[in-house]
Amino acid sequence: MIEATRALWILSCVWMSVQSSRLKTPALPIQPERDPMISKGLSGCSFGGRFYSLEDTWHPDLGEPFGVMHCVMCHCEPQKSRRGKMFGKVSCKNMKQDCPEPTCDDPVLLPGHCCKSCPKGDSERKEVETLYEFFHEKEDDLHKSYNDRSYISSEDVSARDSRMDFVALLTSVENSWLPSSSGVARARFTLTKTSLTFSITYQRMNRPSLISVLDTDGNTAFELRVPQTDTDMICGVWKNLPKSHLRQLEAEQLRVSMTTDENRKEELEGNIIKHRALFAETFSAILTSEEVHSGMGGIAMFTLSDTENNLHFILILQGLIPHAEKSSVTVPVRVKLSYRQHLLREIQANISAEDSDFAEVLADLNSRELFWLSRGQLQITVETEGPNRHLISGFISGKTSCDTLQSVMSSGSALSPGKTGGVGSAVFTLHQNGSLDYQVLVAGLSSGVVGVTIEMKPRRRSKRSVLYDITGDYSSSGERGGGRAAGVAGRVEARHIHMLLQNELFINIATAEQPEGELRGQIRTLPYNGLDARRHELPVPLAGQFVSPAVRTGAAGHAWISVDDQCHLHYEIVVIGLSRSEDASINAHLHGLAEIGEMDDSTTNHKRLLTGFYGQQAQGVLKDLSLELLRHLDEGKAYIQVSTKMNPRGEIRGLIHVPNSCEFGSRGEVVEEAEFDDLVFVRDPAEVKKDPHACFFEGEHHAHGSQWTPQYNNCFSCTCQKKTVICDPVICPVLSCPHTIQPEDQCCPVCDEKKESKEKAAVEKVEENAEGCYFEGDQKMHAPGTTWHPFVPPFGYIKCAVCTCKGSTGEVHCEKVTCPALTCTRPIRRNPSDCCKECPAEDTPLLEDDEMMQADGTRHCKFGKNYYQNSEYWHPSMPLVGEMKCITCWCDHGVTKCQRKQCPLLICDNPIRREDQCCPECIEDFMEKEEMLKKAEKKKSWRH
Repeated sequence: MIEATRALWILSCVWMSVQSSRLKTPALPIQPERDPMISKGLSGCSFGGRFYSLEDTWHPDLGEPFGVMHCVMCHCEPQKSRRGKMFGKVSCKNMKQDCPEPTCDDPVLLPGHCCKSCPKGDSERKEVETLYEFFHEKEDDLHKSYNDRSYISSEDVSARDSRMDFVALLTSVENSWLPSSSGVARARFTLTKTSLTFSITYQRMNRPSLISVLDTDGNTAFELRVPQTDTDMICGVWKNLPKSHLRQLEAEQLRVSMTTDENRKEELEGNIIKHRALFAETFSAILTSEEVHSGMGGIAMFTLSDTENNLHFILILQGLIPHAEKSSVTVPVRVKLSYRQHLLREIQANISAEDSDFAEVLADLNSRELFWLSRGQLQITVETEGPNRHLISGFISGKTSCDTLQSVMSSGSALSPGKTGGVGSAVFTLHQNGSLDYQVLVAGLSSGVVGVTIEMKPRRRSKRSVLYDITGDYSSSGERGGGRAAGVAGRVEARHIHMLLQNELFINIATAEQPEGELRGQIRTLPYNGLDARRHELPVPLAGQFVSPAVRTGAAGHAWISVDDQCHLHYEIVVIGLSRSEDASINAHLHGLAEIGEMDDSTTNHKRLLTGFYGQQAQGVLKDLSLELLRHLDEGKAYIQVSTKMNPRGEIRGLIHVPNSCEFGSRGEVVEEAEFDDLVFVRDPAEVKKDPHACFFEGEHHAHGSQWTPQYNNCFSCTCQKKTVICDPVICPVLSCPHTIQPEDQCCPVCDEKKESKEKAAVEKVEENAEGCYFEGDQKMHAPGTTWHPFVPPFGYIKCAVCTCKGSTGEVHCEKVTCPALTCTRPIRRNPSDCCKECPAEDTPLLEDDEMMQADGTRHCKFGKNYYQNSEYWHPSMPLVGEMKCITCWCDHGVTKCQRKQCPLLICDNPIRREDQCCPECIEDFMEKEEMLKKAEKKKSWRH
């Protein structure tokens, strides 16, 4: 266990060393921070900047160029403290020793595997693909019949398989000290991996100020402070759900609560449940009561039949039956469908307190009823019968949520697929009155636009089904092949609303050269994921025509880009039709790479990798943008680009303009330090303990950025830097008095008593006359002419600099210590506190110190526990893994840079990698080489 702990510590140190090198090296791609910050109070493990729940297992990812350590498995082991609080402990082990012995003579190492296996053609290929099942996306099935509905939904089904939908009806809280409320809310939740997004609509109450999710014990598991806007829609996302809460969610044990502000306190609450109707729901209604403080409410979910005008619905009701009645007693109710107080339909049913939900079908809606349905004018009413009658009602309208209706149009998706390099981008908004707002932008077309239409799937390949012609709203932008259309479709039929929300409609762009359509795209619902940019801004189109030189491709895309107050860049990209090579399996179905850069031909182009594509959508946050890149974003001179193996220099690109006021580059870390610097002056130990960057040293908590004298040695000064304690020996200032003494209880010599009284009087005079120098670092007054080593929190003493107080002006002048030029090849530092190195004697051993600092001359590099000279090359060695011969590191003036060996592009279906080789090779070439070697061996044996 001690060896495992020691190995884990070394692995963490190497990881941090690599990360530090990566941060200092702009040439290396820095991965975006996809994982959210840890929620306070959650039990788990932090490793490599990511948070893992208890019992989670993972392969550590050291980032580029090291990648994922497939032969190392880490585990977040649950531990219990003396007080009974659960916490996580990371343990890692090498799995290679557990690999089974291959039965063949020539085993191979497949990509993403730790153990070698025998090549078995296609059957082995299937086993490899199961490793990446989580990232797998079904291939586009464009060869199916146009009458086959799976042509539309093949990719949608794969996306829905990886997500779960939940719903909650929120009504007044029972047995609360607050009076009952007439407010009713409906919350829809979508679980994707470990993120839970939600859309909440409400009626008959003020806008809530707080949304909470409660666990089985009634404790708050998640909170959202609601921004005060004029809409009745609340959007949010709960990221990084712990496994315990995931289990409670799937078991329908979580509850959601929302409260209003203090002026008019109201609280609604409801269970989060799974429901079969959510998958097909296209219309909805919230049912409220006219009674004051009724505590009653309900929601209704509707969908139309695919072929007939039958309206299926499910009611979820709360509070209609008094709780005093027995749960098994049934109560008759009437469900009415009406238009402006005119009764159209009526259904009788029975409900009970135990089971108040029920489903029904309104068959054969006529044309008038369908028209009123599309306009949001049909009203559904539920009324109980008997002496204590209660009634709730609501208007039916198209389903609304925080999701985005959008479409990417490409030439590869046209009815007659092509490769023009053009792009179309569209965003839609469906209103409760049935009107549909649209904003369409096209670029890079081969000829002028002659038609912009919203269509259904064609019944035959040569027969388009046009629903709405919006060509009249189109106007050319003046640029070649570009233009836009914006307007409102005011008469969308109920059937078409249903198809729109089921992703069954398309938008088609016809041009003079291709009158049947040069661009085409499916209108899809893009689930909400917490990025607010696409709720307020239009996406940036990405096209092959924007690449330099232009690329004639059938792919296209669009992207939402924003920069927040911390100067972090948020992005979300949607693509369609990216070129794929035959060896996509090498990258686990990696379809492309997204990057951001500057529209500048100079050699200092700041191009950055954003993410890899494993499907049609990618998103993330980039936190360490350079000042130059932010300036280019502000000036509209930056681009976002997606590259593929077929087009490594870019397949689609778009020019982006993101106004920002980031004058000093991304400042996320600086802001964090500024926030926690304030804690230096907080004396409340409880507050310091809450600081996630605080240090625990010698039995006490110290805030980030604080400075103190340790108990073990009064001649050292310690500082806290984000959980890390750094202690340095005190550097004694140069005294101006000719006679000094060394007190036993002090670290530095002082002037003798006679001189001390004289010096004290001089200092008092300086302070009285406001002369001397005030240094912000140590927050002290310094007498004119005195010199000292500056102290700058939270970095501590800067030993290679000396500051001087200029008495005449009161200015502090600091300059770097100049070290003498050395003639030896391996200079050393005699003492850790020395600033300059010196040449050693031949028999003098090299001193090891923790973080060496050289004021002048070429700097060395530290990697792990080893030091390397400038321009020295080596293969890194990782604990539990050993020497990584496929990666070469070198020291570049104090910065460690590492690079994986570049491998040639393969065009085969079954790539393999032998253990002694860095690059994969085609299994066919491998077998052919083996046969040639065997033949050569046979010929040698014949000769002898």
